Amino acid sequence: MTPLDKKQPDNSRMDRRTFLTLSAGAAASLALAGLPRAAFAAAAASHVLPPLPYADTDLAPVISARTLSFHYGKHHQGYVNNLNRLITGTPYADLSLDEIVTNTAGKPDDTAIFNNAAQIWNHTFYWHSLSPRGGGDPPAALTRKIKEDFGSVDACKQALLDAATSQFGSGWAWLVLDNKTLKAVNTGNAKTPFTMGMTPLLTIDVWEHAYYLDYQNQRKAYVQALLDKRINWEFALKNAAL
Repeated sequence: MTPLDKKQPDNSRMDRRTFLTLSAGAAASLALAGLPRAAFAAAAASHVLPPLPYADTDLAPVISARTLSFHYGKHHQGYVNNLNRLITGTPYADLSLDEIVTNTAGKPDDTAIFNNAAQIWNHTFYWHSLSPRGGGDPPAALTRKIKEDFGSVDACKQALLDAATSQFGSGWAWLVLDNKTLKAVNTGNAKTPFTMGMTPLLTIDVWEHAYYLDYQNQRKAYVQALLDKRINWEFALKNAAL
């Protein structure tokens, strides 16, 4: 049985501050598992793949276990491996993940480090933006803010759908707070709103590896299914701090 096969605790309501500490928590769990001290020291000095907040079967049929196993176990893990290799012996080696993202954003010489660090951050945020019990109506406080800024929940969902489907090539669609106003925006490749002065509330991955096994080239169908059945409005509310 792989780690993906094991039922993970339901952290679907985890907020941004909490999930940014997952690397440290995962390292501590290695020590509790009884690994040799040297192995724990090596793990503590490296970034690690944070655990999923649900089992790999829990998002089906919207996202299949097969897609999740490749997306999380291969792509997300690959970014972690690449980042650890790239930052070895650099000033970034001792920084937290969000510090690496912030300090490498917009620096051409550090593009590879930024891309891998930001993709780790974005993917972790994406997993928590989804929930097996997601979809439906947002909580009351978030609904009020959505109606204030978008006019209706349906208009907000449409704006997210438009942001996702209009992103040319790989990237992300986001619900953000920008100067206290809710907006739906998209970013290309690894770019992330928190380096642009915006507060991300939730995200949808529109890289093809996020949906191609289940939806082929039907990105719109994938995004619509997430909005209808898996989007984690509770996570968005926590990040909005309304």
